[in-house]
Amino acid sequence: MLIVTGGAGFIGSNTVKELNRRGRTDILVVDNLERAEKFRNLADLTIQDYLDKRDFRARLDAGTFDLKVDFILHNGACSDTMGTDGRYMLENNFGDSKALLNYALSKGIPFVYASSAATYGASRAFVPEPANERPLNVYGYSKLLFDQHVRTLLPHAASPVVGLRYFNVYGPREQHKGRMMSVLHQLLRQLRETGVCRLFDGTDGFGPGGQVRDFVHVGDVIDIGLAFATGPLVKGIFNAGTGKARSFNAIAETLIRHLGQGRIEYIPFPRELEGKYQSFTQADLTTLRQAGYTRPMTELEEGIRLTLEELEA
Repeated sequence: MLIVTGGAGFIGSNTVKELNRRGRTDILVVDNLERAEKFRNLADLTIQDYLDKRDFRARLDAGTFDLKVDFILHNGACSDTMGTDGRYMLENNFGDSKALLNYALSKGIPFVYASSAATYGASRAFVPEPANERPLNVYGYSKLLFDQHVRTLLPHAASPVVGLRYFNVYGPREQHKGRMMSVLHQLLRQLRETGVCRLFDGTDGFGPGGQVRDFVHVGDVIDIGLAFATGPLVKGIFNAGTGKARSFNAIAETLIRHLGQGRIEYIPFPRELEGKYQSFTQADLTTLRQAGYTRPMTELEEGIRLTLEELEA
């Protein structure tokens, strides 16, 4: 059996879809369906079992969860970068992750988990080293705290333990995320509803819409995770991005070309985001490549085409 936490979410459900494509249906999905609309991400997929995240955590804590598991892909987390409830954030992103990691280590199960480029925050150096980690919000800190915990255990781990610092992931199956949808989905919704893409005016030395981030297609981060979960013993924290920063303008212009209509409008930068916003991110892939993952990443224009193709289907 395989375990996919956050399996009804954006990256988790795309992971389940890829596992189905590879012939695996013996999947335990762990998630929280209080937001019931997330079930749609699983409705066309095949899994063996489902557990609510609270029941799963209770069984881990009680020592009553015991299945033969090939590997664990841990994507379950609170991903609200604007969240202000630090206690809730740490219990979800740190406490749950610790409990699951301890189980994996005790059973020798390969464990691949979602970290985040939010751990870098205000840094302009995106190499997974402590000197570059300067989170701007409690979400980023919760991810960094678990990374720090993992680093203390890595020297003693006898099975693969891999943290993937996701950069700006986009793709299908993220419509349920509301304000936390990727830039691509937010702009696509704006274009379809109003015919206008609204981008931020210039900030942090970048021109209007010229802020740049490393936008990575969900298929790439899933392939990286599965490569480490099923491959030779690898331990460490690695970036999961393209290594190439692209502008918000580039996304808007590509969407407009695909739809054949629309325009860009620039709006003032929100004051509430000042000092909390990453205007530049770009994954350094050196350690990822050294760890043995050599597959080329999907170019932005191709990733947008693939996303729109699946949404239309």
